Amino acid sequence: MDIHAHRKDEHVFIAEKQYRPIADNGLDQVRLLPATLPELGLDEITLTTTLAGKQVAYPFFINAMTGGSPQTDKINEKLAYVANKTGLAMATGSQSVGLKAPKYAQGFTTLRALLPENMVIGNLGADHPLENCQKAVAMLSADALELHLNAAQELVMPEGDRSFYWLENLKQVTQNLAVPVIVKEVGGGISPLALAKLKQCHVKYVDLSGKGGTNFIAIENERRKRKEYHFLTDLGLTTAEVLLAAQPYKADFSFTASGGIRNALDIAKCIALGADNVGISGLFLHTLLKEDTTGLIALIEDLKQQLAQIMLLVGCKNITELQQAPYVLSAELLAFRSQL
Repeated sequence: MDIHAHRKDEHVFIAEKQYRPIADNGLDQVRLLPATLPELGLDEITLTTTLAGKQVAYPFFINAMTGGSPQTDKINEKLAYVANKTGLAMATGSQSVGLKAPKYAQGFTTLRALLPENMVIGNLGADHPLENCQKAVAMLSADALELHLNAAQELVMPEGDRSFYWLENLKQVTQNLAVPVIVKEVGGGISPLALAKLKQCHVKYVDLSGKGGTNFIAIENERRKRKEYHFLTDLGLTTAEVLLAAQPYKADFSFTASGGIRNALDIAKCIALGADNVGISGLFLHTLLKEDTTGLIALIEDLKQQLAQIMLLVGCKNITELQQAPYVLSAELLAFRSQL
């Protein structure tokens, strides 16, 4: 197995080792106001929303995790089985290893057969040219493609990149790829400064991917002999902060929220802060590894029911209404917003 495939296995092992049931995503500093007199019935609640411009039945999905080695391909197969059973959209981990070696592409190629009707989202780094993006889409028969921004991860990765000129490439891919492009961070948050640049590149779909969940700086630092980059692990904006920071750009983008999502209340808060949908990785991977597909399916069905119940309690019968639900912020988040 080459270094790229081996790294996939390392990432999953370390991510699970570093998983924490309570995430430091900042969403505990956001409080939704209860309706108390909701004047709604649970059967009136609808969860449909959009993801990369396409209608989906539920406002959360299986976000990018893994694939590209025998071990991680088995994880992806199980995730695809769960997605098929629950009706969720699913994104894969980076397909770059499949572009480098055809033997590693097979694990990605087989996913579409497991997900004949679900939305499937591919994944590559933001440096990949249009030709590679087209190959990644074809590999999955993908409905959309995530392009990830991961400068911090690459710098801490012992064998990572050291040069990051992405904007022109993002513009070319976004304008010429046949499917929608979602530009995403990998757990550090996309700042308003970056959103202003992405707007100029005609990007429409952004996964803000805040700090608080899987931390790729910490993961790559764990792979280093001296573990000398621990000081960087707190770099970035939390999920709550990045959603607040993005609000002035709500008319320009459709936002995905991700980063340390642990329960239905986290999902509801992300939507109230402006997200159209929510991506979940760490919680789903942890549940799959501990409780297999049966446990993950049960968790997802619980999240659907619990989210509908929360929406009733705050008096919202659909996602559009939830995006306008009243909330209050902690003094810390208020101070953060005032300094932007």
